[in-house]
Amino acid sequence: MPPQDSVPKVKPRLPEWFRVRMPGGPRYMELKHLMRDSQLHTVCEEAHCPNIGECWERGAATFMILGDTCTRRCHYCAVTTGRPGQLDLQEPTRLAETVQRLNLSYCVITSVNRDDLPDGGAFIFAACITKVRAAVPGCKVEVLIPDFAGSISALKKVVDARPEVLNHNIESVRRVFPRVRPKGDYQKSLELLSQAKQLDPGQVTKSGIILGMGESRDEVVETMTDLRQVGCDLLTIGQYLRPSDKHMPVARYYAPEEFNQLREAGLALGFRHVASGPLVRSSYHADEQQAAAASAGV
Repeated sequence: MPPQDSVPKVKPRLPEWFRVRMPGGPRYMELKHLMRDSQLHTVCEEAHCPNIGECWERGAATFMILGDTCTRRCHYCAVTTGRPGQLDLQEPTRLAETVQRLNLSYCVITSVNRDDLPDGGAFIFAACITKVRAAVPGCKVEVLIPDFAGSISALKKVVDARPEVLNHNIESVRRVFPRVRPKGDYQKSLELLSQAKQLDPGQVTKSGIILGMGESRDEVVETMTDLRQVGCDLLTIGQYLRPSDKHMPVARYYAPEEFNQLREAGLALGFRHVASGPLVRSSYHADEQQAAAASAGV
């Protein structure tokens, strides 16, 4: 019998509800080539999103601005960390041109954390919103922003550009948060969402929670309650999937019926829309969430 240390480790099999079709359809390939030609990044690729095939086939992608290297190292995230390269001031123009070429009616823009920049890159977010609106006047814009290190002036630059939806993910519950996001702050994230509403009471806000990182169900509901108390309108809830052996392990997999129960709990708390499911991610069917908020008069 071989020594214990030499026994290969077998990765646990994913539950059957995580089976997705491999990407590779014609629309997917078209979008992939267009992103490379435009020298743009997508969080779909960088974060190994399981929905990339479905979303790209329906012409939906989440653009990732400010480069592809993050100044923070969150223990669940697949995005490269390190020292970012030089800031690309032409990125907003190229992004807007790509949105125009794709004839998008809804555009989601996110970014890496850029703690090396005075405003965390907020002015680039604002420029992207402005450029997209100029290139495609009917296109709605959702932004998924970092915490900007708690800077209200940085947040104001983005809010003043008037995105249809301002998203900032809380990601985890208060107790687990420091372990998975050591450079972030749970309370600071809540305050950012609250400040967005103070800057513009009509601003639709959104957040997301990842399950399976060691939280309890009661803690998830507590976090949902915290988000509602700062006026958060929209919510996504999805399952954590370990990107590599270097990332934190999955504590447990939630069953689809548990996600359904949390969706109902979120709606009971007053969220205008809750997207909850094993493969749900921040921008999954984001246009449908925004439409739900609009129809509710948010």
